[in-house]
This record gives sequence, structure tokens and C-alpha cells, in this order.
Amino acid sequence: MTATASAANPALLNETDWTEEERLAFWDTAARRLDWSEDWHTTHSSTGVDAAARRGPELRWFEGGKLNAAYNCVDRHVEAGRGNKVALYFEGEPGDRTIITYKDLQDRVSQAANALLALGIGKGDRVVIYLPVLVETIVITLACARIGAVHSLVFGGFSSEALRFRVEDTGAKLLVTTDGQFRRGTAVPVKDNADAAVSGDNSIEHVLVLRRTGCEIAWTEGRDVWWHETVETASTKHVPEAFDAETPLFIMYTSGTTGQPKGLVHTTGGYLTQASWSHEFLFSNPDLEQRENDVHWCTADLAWVTAHTYEIYGPLSNGVTQVIYEGVPNAPHPGRHFEIIQRYGVTSYYTAPTLVRSLMGWFPDGIPAEYDLSSIRLSGTVGEAVNPEAWRWLRGQIGRDTPAGIPMVDTWWQSETGATILSPRQDATGFKPGCGTRALPGVGVDIVDEQAATVEKNVQGYIVLTKTGPSMARTVWGNPERYYTSYWEKYAKQGWFLAGDGARFDEDGDIWILGRTDDVINISGHRLSTIEIESALVTHPAVVEAGVCPTNDAKTGHAATAFVVPRDHSIVGANLHGDALARQQALVLELRNHVAVQIGPIAKPRDIVFVPDVPKTRSGKIMRRLLTQLFEHSTLGDTTSLQNEPCISQIKEICEG
Repeated sequence: MTATASAANPALLNETDWTEEERLAFWDTAARRLDWSEDWHTTHSSTGVDAAARRGPELRWFEGGKLNAAYNCVDRHVEAGRGNKVALYFEGEPGDRTIITYKDLQDRVSQAANALLALGIGKGDRVVIYLPVLVETIVITLACARIGAVHSLVFGGFSSEALRFRVEDTGAKLLVTTDGQFRRGTAVPVKDNADAAVSGDNSIEHVLVLRRTGCEIAWTEGRDVWWHETVETASTKHVPEAFDAETPLFIMYTSGTTGQPKGLVHTTGGYLTQASWSHEFLFSNPDLEQRENDVHWCTADLAWVTAHTYEIYGPLSNGVTQVIYEGVPNAPHPGRHFEIIQRYGVTSYYTAPTLVRSLMGWFPDGIPAEYDLSSIRLSGTVGEAVNPEAWRWLRGQIGRDTPAGIPMVDTWWQSETGATILSPRQDATGFKPGCGTRALPGVGVDIVDEQAATVEKNVQGYIVLTKTGPSMARTVWGNPERYYTSYWEKYAKQGWFLAGDGARFDEDGDIWILGRTDDVINISGHRLSTIEIESALVTHPAVVEAGVCPTNDAKTGHAATAFVVPRDHSIVGANLHGDALARQQALVLELRNHVAVQIGPIAKPRDIVFVPDVPKTRSGKIMRRLLTQLFEHSTLGDTTSLQNEPCISQIKEICEG
């Protein structure tokens, strides 16, 4: 199919008015930005949802087409004469720095691909990667894609049990890990967790170990192999193989409200098409002559889907220079991110609302003038809806050298969608703090009620995808029925994907995300968004962060319970006395009244609990269901996807005190 001129350029046509033919023509054009070894015969086809069989849709994109994701991210840029262009500026937490060109990356990925083959890894085999944000993490990820192995990245801070589940669920033959990682100035052991994770019944044949910290580790002869002996000694010559577009590329685990994490399967051609196109659309300089100066920084951990799309496959497929940073944002001091922006001339800064709120707490008077942030052209957020107060702070502080205000791409999407669904455009004439605005070209969304009818303006409903894009997850690994029950069952008749978030249209028809639908608080028939109450709380100068959850109330059905991280840590705790108790009680009263003024008396939290932190996933989403369970002393659900699991025991102690 050949794209029409209007579909190829969204500015020439309101994409909400596209016919299905024009929509598919758009994705056809987007796919042709990549290099394919064989053309496709069908842009898109699908087998619909089957409620009787309890099966989700079978989605197929670019059928008959063949390509290699790693070739598109590395080799083609070298072949185009851009091998000397910087691909990665790496900065380790201790301060070590490495510059990797596209030619360097090609050599390293080729070595890793040869090493994987020598270890018996081939097409379709699963490889679990348990590494921090390092050059080698990107190298081994692309090496898997190069030989057709399916990769599954796991956050380096996850427990051995979380890692064990992913190793066993994928049936992985290889685990890639490190001796240790640097975290807040300390070398933290990692290999012991890896050993514990592979000690049970699994398919692991080798553990490939990267020497990062030099700490002493246990060693299993015959199973364990060193990276420097296996990868760095391999040949830099490797010819990538082209794979069918629907070949699985990676498995991304995401937590659910019940049960074990779900392993979402993303395939090669469709995922890479949407990742590459959307990265360019959202982050690349609109002035083609200036794009060579783009330096992109997505601050996500590489194990998160945001990093897959906007830190690995999206930027590299577009030949972009980007920054990757190993450590936490406040080591050795809270200004580390601003140092990095200044050092590398970062032009696009993409981060999570959670981090923005932390920066606000660390710099209550704003970012110090000593940091040169003038290179920043654009900023964005991802993970969950950004609080308007945090949005204003980010735009005003990061973009302080742009009097008119930098563009803000407040993206909404999910591990399931694989790429951004809602976002303001770079060239928007006005930006609404915290608003996802409207769908990107090529996908369709609606906000509906229980009966599948579109809701009126300013009425909360369920956001659904009526038209999915090529990067949509195809199934849940090993459990296709869960794919159906989690996402397609509710609107099986319509064939819509249920995202699980509440949303509303405003007077202009723009979309506001209101958080997970299971986080809605129904107080005496009034449906309130947890994010709305949290946003009111964080506007108070005494609050760093807040998580609000529904708890049972015999009179009103639900009550709003707020877990607040205060600037004054001396009022955190359950058994305070004297002045600390008095200050705690005074702030509780002040915050309840503050919410009443901001939203209305109905939204006042019944209880306010001061805590050192709130539980968050690696994507920055506050796990509100855990807060409900902690407050009500009920059985806790899955905590393996948390980035800060130690706070659970601290909150539990406070709630039981």
C-alpha cells in the first residue's frame, strides 16, 4: 500500500478524520523510515477478539516483511557514513565516563552477538538481563535482537525472588548480570541475587557476568562465564540476520493488581516502527538542519519500557546522540542531573513526575543559577499523570532560559501499548499543565462508560484504545487467556483495549488522565480521582510527595487516606511526643483544610499518615493499592516491581503503631 500525501504528513489532515485506509497508509510510510530486507505484502490484519474462546485479538503488522532491529539501530548509520557520530554519552555514578560512537557500538554489539552464539543462544531463546544502566546493557540487548533471541530486562535493584520469577517464567537459557553496581556511593553486591534466582528449577545454562565493581563473588565453574573473557575477545565481525516482522523481540513484565507480573510480548517490525516514528515526532528538533545537535536524555532505568522505546530502540534507530546515567539523581548531591545536562548539552529531558517532585523538595528555591541549562529545548514526563504544580516547576526551572517556555510533552502510554498514545505536540500553541491532550496519529482513543458510550465532557470514564498501533503487545507470555481477561474482556464486543486508567474530556475535548480506575475514591456517591487530591496536597509547601488511596468507611463507602512525605522528617512516625506530635497534628489539620480549599470539603482526607516515602514502581507510578492494604492491615499484593521496596516495612510499622 502506498501512503497518501495527507496521511504521510499529519499537519495536512486532522488524523481523527482519517479513514482506515489512510491510517494504514500512515503506518506504511512510518515503517518505510526503517531498512527492510524484504517488503511486506499486508500492512495490517487481525483476528478479532473471541469472547467464547476467551482470546484477545491476534494482531499482525507488516506481514511478509523482514528486518533486523539491531541493524536498524546501529549498522545502517555506520554504512551511511555516520560511524563517528556519538551514540552514547555514558556517565557512571562514581564519575567514570565513556563516549561510544555508532562504529564503537557496532563493534561491541557484533562481539556480543558472536558471544551469544558461542554460548548456544539462538533465535527464539530467551535471555534475562539483570544489569544497571550501563553501555553493556544496551550492547547485550541489541545483540539479542541481532540474532533473534528474545530479551527480558530486569531492574538491577529487584530482589532475587523477583528475578527468579522472570527467569523461570521466560524459560531463559542465559542470565546476564554483574558482580555489583554502584548505588549512592556504595558498591552493592548483585551476583548473590543472581545466584539465588537461578538456584531452583529453571533452564539456565550459563550466567554471563560483567565485572563492574570488582567485588568478590561466588563462582560456579562451567555455568558462570566472564564478560571480558567471553564478549570482549569475540570477533567484531557479524552479519545480522533479517527476521519476520512478527518475530518476538522482548518480554516486558508489568505488575497487575492481582496475581504474578504479566510478561507482555512485543514483536520486531511493528514495535520498532512505532518506537522510531514516535521518538522522532515527540523529541527530534522540527528544524531538520538542527537535528544533528540533538542530545536526548530519557532518565528511566533500562529495564522499564520507557527506556526500551525512548532510550534504546527509538533514539538509536534514528541515529540520535543520547545520555545514559548509571546512578540515582541525588548522588553525590541533588544537582547531579543538572551537571549532566550542562556537561553534554542535553536538548530533550524526559523524566518521571516522581523525580520532578523529588527535585522540587531538594530545591525549594529553584535550581541554582550556577547550572547552565540553556541547551534544553524540550522536556517531558512519563509514568503517570504529572501534577500541575510539578509540571509548572519543570517547565519553569528546566526551561528557564527559554522566555516563551519550552514545549512540554506529557506523554501517556503503557507497557502494553509499547509507545506513546497521548501527548501534546511540540508545536502546540498552548500547553495545559498535566494534560495528555489527544492521541498521536495512527491510533484511536475514546473515553467511555460501562455501556461503552462516550462520556460527556468533564465526566470520568474509562479510556480505551479503539485503534491500536503496530507496537501493541501481542499477548501475555505463556498465558494468552490473561491477555484477554486483563485488557479485552470488558469491551470484547467492540474490540477495544481497556487501558485501566480513568480519564475525562475537558471543554476543549482534550484528555486528562485521572489515574488507575481501581484507585477511584467513591465518597457518598462522589467519584474523586486520587491524583487530583495528591496534586492538591503537593501544592502545599510542607509536602514533598503524596499518595492517596481509597479505604473503607462504614458511613460514606470510601474515605480518602493520604500518605504524605513531609519536608520535616521529624514528624514521620506513629508514636511521637511533645513538640513533634504537636507539629504533626497541626500539619494534618492544615493539609485537610488545604485540600478542602483546593477541591472541596468532600475531598478532605479522613486520615493523613506521614511516611518517609511512598511505594513506587520503576516507572514512577505510586502503588496505591499497597497503601490501602497497608492501612487496612490486609494481605499485601505483588511488590516485586517496586523501586523502593524497603519503604513497605517502614509504612507498615507506622500504620500499626
